[in-house]
Amino acid sequence: MLRRNPPSADMYAFPGGRAEAGETPDDTALREFEEETGIKARNPRIFATYDLKQHDAEGRLSSHFFLSVFRVDADVEAIAVAADDAADLGWFTIEEIRRLPTPPSVLECAERLARGEE
Repeated sequence: MLRRNPPSADMYAFPGGRAEAGETPDDTALREFEEETGIKARNPRIFATYDLKQHDAEGRLSSHFFLSVFRVDADVEAIAVAADDAADLGWFTIEEIRRLPTPPSVLECAERLARGEE
């Protein structure tokens, strides 16, 4: 999906966001997926975790996120609708993803998924 807001504004990334108070990572993954795509998913499974740090021009740490990528199951007939932080969305092949503006972590993760890593 094309993200509308930082930290990856104007880039394609996986649906996601911050956890709400008392929410488990699994619950967060399912809620964010539904909020941003309109698709109700189930059976979240952690796939990868990334420690993402950004530094300002002086080299100081300006942001620090832990990105957890989950695989989920969803109805293949469900129609995705861009909502919440999604400016646009789509299903892309790995070749298409390589040509899209994406954060390095998203491209690396998509490459792993394309190779069939578990």
